[in-house]
Amino acid sequence: MNPDFIFFGTVFAAFFAIMNPLANTPVFLGLTEGMDGRTTRQLALNSLILTFIIVSVFALLGNAVLNFFGITLYAFKVAGGILVGLVGYNLLHGNHSSVQKPSDEHLEKSGDATLGMAVSPLAMPILAGPGTLVTAMNYAADGGFKHLLAVILSFSLVCLMTFFCFVSGNVVTKFLGQNFIMVISRIMGLILAVIGIQMLIDGIRAAVAATG
Repeated sequence: MNPDFIFFGTVFAAFFAIMNPLANTPVFLGLTEGMDGRTTRQLALNSLILTFIIVSVFALLGNAVLNFFGITLYAFKVAGGILVGLVGYNLLHGNHSSVQKPSDEHLEKSGDATLGMAVSPLAMPILAGPGTLVTAMNYAADGGFKHLLAVILSFSLVCLMTFFCFVSGNVVTKFLGQNFIMVISRIMGLILAVIGIQMLIDGIRAAVAATG
């Protein structure tokens, strides 16, 4: 199979697992409870546009950020692998990682302003949390333009799917049921844990090669 397609599929799976549209739909419904359909759709659109911009910027400037702070790519891969693996581990056990889930106090404050809710907690940290940013930078940092394009395209596809899950949230949760969504979340957790371990292995291998 074409390596580019394999890479695209891997990146898409990583983004889908860490953003987890199905599991985040009930969170979105809770945040938008009592809002009319038009406001809900606008909120979903604004939050996902902002999420896409944030992640794309981190993917584009990944190498510049690493160089500015004097961070090697393999060190970033090791740290990123640990972070992504921890997010996956928590999902696998039916919990939300603290790096992806806002605090209850944060949720209460965000309810005061609809526009502010699109920025926080929806765009950050729920959708474009540290795990998502690390994933984008990790896959875009060392693969040239083709890998960067694959990262942006795969993430845009996940954002589009998330938007449709959000705007049709009541139908999705009613059709799938909470138990099925829980099962999907744990499967996504397993995938994320494996991806995190692979990042960690790649980072260690690169570090050994660089010092060998």
